[in-house]
Amino acid sequence: MSHKLTDGGQVMHVGTLSRVEGEGAMHIEYSGGRATKVELRIYEPPRFYEAFLRGRAWTEPPDITARICGICPVAYQMSSCGAIEDACGVTVPEAIGLMRRLLYCGEWIESHALHIFLLHAPDFLGYDGAIEMAADHPTVVERGLRLKKAGNDLMDLVGGRSVHPINVRIGGFYKMPSVAELRRIRPVLERARDEAIETVRLVAGFDFPEMEQPYEYLSLRPAAGYPIESGSVVTTAGKAFAVQDFTAHIQEQHVEWSNALHATLDGESPYVVGPLARYTLNFDRLSPIAQDIAREVGLGTTCRNPFRSIIVRAVELVYAYDEAIRIIDGWRDGVAPAVPVPPRAGEGFGASEAPRGVLFHRYVLDPAGIITDAQIVPPTSQNQPSIEADLRTMVQTWSDLDDHALSHRCEHAIRNYDPCISCATHFLDLTVKRS
Repeated sequence: MSHKLTDGGQVMHVGTLSRVEGEGAMHIEYSGGRATKVELRIYEPPRFYEAFLRGRAWTEPPDITARICGICPVAYQMSSCGAIEDACGVTVPEAIGLMRRLLYCGEWIESHALHIFLLHAPDFLGYDGAIEMAADHPTVVERGLRLKKAGNDLMDLVGGRSVHPINVRIGGFYKMPSVAELRRIRPVLERARDEAIETVRLVAGFDFPEMEQPYEYLSLRPAAGYPIESGSVVTTAGKAFAVQDFTAHIQEQHVEWSNALHATLDGESPYVVGPLARYTLNFDRLSPIAQDIAREVGLGTTCRNPFRSIIVRAVELVYAYDEAIRIIDGWRDGVAPAVPVPPRAGEGFGASEAPRGVLFHRYVLDPAGIITDAQIVPPTSQNQPSIEADLRTMVQTWSDLDDHALSHRCEHAIRNYDPCISCATHFLDLTVKRS
């Protein structure tokens, strides 16, 4: 909807932006060929998870923080486990770490498949949503549902259920899946991997606006393998620091137009977390099959076009299936499901790669293991300044577009990040004011 203002300016209002989790608004003021104000206004009420974690026992964060997100609960569980175990001075055995990675692969699979097929592909194919797209492209939507279900099934097996898994605990799991159970799901993952390879080819054929991001990219990088459940922090500017030092580098601040904090790196310009950052900083860690399909479609070893993030997510989807199969093939029965994590006073830090990017956790415990302070830095908070910077660039680059086309391009730019504003509701208002 568009209308003129009495001062000659123009307001364009999009009442609902679907395919984004959460409630927010975007305000753009545009004058003389330049964007004078760009604000991603997240007005969804604060949820106060950090506040009500205080006073809880050290064993509780995996179950509490999982409720922050229905799409990526494992990310919250793994980051919280890492932080609590760090505070208590416990390192879990390699086998437990591998099972955590396998569970996390399930989450990457279901989240990436959901985003690629149901949230992002309609932008490229010219549909309002997946339901409309299904009428003309039923096989595409059906493939997306199959791929997502494979991830959900893996989460069911390892985590006890696919939404808010109940098998995760500090120190490991309540129960380990058997070799027989894992082998039963392997053929499903193998077929899905083949379909994921075809998905890379499919999305690589979309039309992409020309745009290159100059921002610093940040991701984890473990001692071996592609970053998922652990690692230290690296950036494209050559910075590197341990997760335990993240509070010295990641600064959060309130802005008047958003209920979500904005994060900057060392107080400098916006930075980006998520698939583009992981891929650019860790291409050499992808499995050969994922590297091969990336090269086949001409993606290269780095990617700075946010619109092409759908291809990178598809490559990561291939990797997640391949990595899950690798872990299953090497699994043996008889692994203890958990190790003791006795409480002690201390401060602990954890981080893992949620589908949308690095998720940091910090906890302070008293001698009885009661949480006295908690800090959670989600990916979308870190990406908000970059999203706004993208929008500023776009309205200046494509100022010749009419209001409808420009608003669609801006909505698409937001969905490039798959932002999780609340992981619950799905709308965002867009206002563009021209003068």
